[in-house]
Amino acid sequence: MKILFFNTLPSTQTYLKELLKKQEQEVLPLAVVADMQTAGVGSRNNSWNSKKGNLFLSFALEIESLPKDLKLESASIYYSYLLKETLNSLGSKVFLKWPNDLYIGEGKVGGMITTIIGRSLICGVGVNLEKKDEIFKALDIQVEKKILLEKYFLNIEKRVLWKQVFSKFQLEFQTNKKFFTHIDGEKVSLGEASLQNDGSLLINGQKVYSLR
Repeated sequence: MKILFFNTLPSTQTYLKELLKKQEQEVLPLAVVADMQTAGVGSRNNSWNSKKGNLFLSFALEIESLPKDLKLESASIYYSYLLKETLNSLGSKVFLKWPNDLYIGEGKVGGMITTIIGRSLICGVGVNLEKKDEIFKALDIQVEKKILLEKYFLNIEKRVLWKQVFSKFQLEFQTNKKFFTHIDGEKVSLGEASLQNDGSLLINGQKVYSLR
């Protein structure tokens, strides 16, 4: 994985998308990292806490290089869980809240959004490595960004099958039951949600994919 580092960008994801429009597919896989971003975007088009010192990352992979059994609708779960596992291996107690949020206790410390551009999957990641405000929590360990990125990308390169990642997330899904998610703009409890094998949720008879 080639990684481009910047002190400041408006958005790592916007920069990466523009770069991919100008260059051929052969540049992939490619990652963009910034110490600070001034116009980052999170889930549901919310701005992401853009304080200097936190992790702002976007990376692009060829769709053809993804695990053969991974449905694109559940890519955010897959790559968020790999990041969660990487942080756990470094000593963090972080867990994944469906479909793409990283939590410690009841506080959000990070998240991911995924989009498809042509034949590329783009993943945008934000993680609070340090406590910067009163809204979001910070990671419970001290870690160098380059070490975290190195371990994370090594896990991605293993191309572990979706069914193996999902089986572990399924066992941990009970940690999600006291939380909510947003479906069509509405806040919905995960208390009665049933996790399906393809990563979707069955809530009140409705099958819902992450879609982000």
